[in-house]
Amino acid sequence: MKRHLCIFFLTAALAALCVAPAHALEYTIDGPEDYLFGRPTSDDTIYEWENPNVDRSKNTALIPPGFGTPTSYLPNSGEYLTPNLVPGALSGGLVNQVGSVGNPNGGTPTNTTGSGYPAPSTSLDSSGYPTVSGGGSTGGQATAFTEVTSSLYYSNGSLGTLKIPSIGLTVGVYEGTGSAPLLKGAGHFEGTSIWLGNVCIAGHNRGVRNDFGKIHTLKSGDTITFTTVLGTMTYSVSSVTKVAVTDTSGLSATAHNQITLYTCVENQPAYRWYVKAVAAS
Repeated sequence: MKRHLCIFFLTAALAALCVAPAHALEYTIDGPEDYLFGRPTSDDTIYEWENPNVDRSKNTALIPPGFGTPTSYLPNSGEYLTPNLVPGALSGGLVNQVGSVGNPNGGTPTNTTGSGYPAPSTSLDSSGYPTVSGGGSTGGQATAFTEVTSSLYYSNGSLGTLKIPSIGLTVGVYEGTGSAPLLKGAGHFEGTSIWLGNVCIAGHNRGVRNDFGKIHTLKSGDTITFTTVLGTMTYSVSSVTKVAVTDTSGLSATAHNQITLYTCVENQPAYRWYVKAVAAS
């Protein structure tokens, strides 16, 4: 009996040791850091494909224009870091806006049309734009041509209005490419057509007038309209090219209707931006 009591009390003591009041236990639960709260577990990284064949070497590097200059915000503007290493430079060619080399036909710019016919004889006027003598034919090939006559002038002295919606341009066009016409607006190359065939127009891209400051940013398919007393012609941009000032092939008469735009290249007086747009057939 005595032994049974000892076992009982020993068992009770062990049970008492195993039981503890709930309030005696301590719990510590820390919340997550703020930057971890609601952190997604998925990968939202946006991966962009880049063309591995684009030349990003110093051969095509540009020195950006100065801060606040008229072309400081324009893409692909500035002078080449190493102009002698630009693709095609050693052969006389130039890199155009879409990356091909040389003039539209490749090689050194020459005084010929795209079809190989001689271009009109030219010289530079006081503003540095070519003046045209001759024209109206390309080596005996029939061309379209509309001569400027007194009946084609508006009362304000202009020959028409040029509009390029993609760059927000609306400007009057006046006869000649000297300093006086270009102070009023864009200038029509004397000796070139004003309606049918190849209509050639020049404009400033900085200074007092900045009408053509963005034409080198035009893309293929952009719309150009030219309104005269004869009506409105709509053109679609087909090329934007940087050419030598001596390359006057863009002024040649054509059998189809097109418009040709020229402007200077900032700090590169030996070159011009040349935009070609063809009328819808």
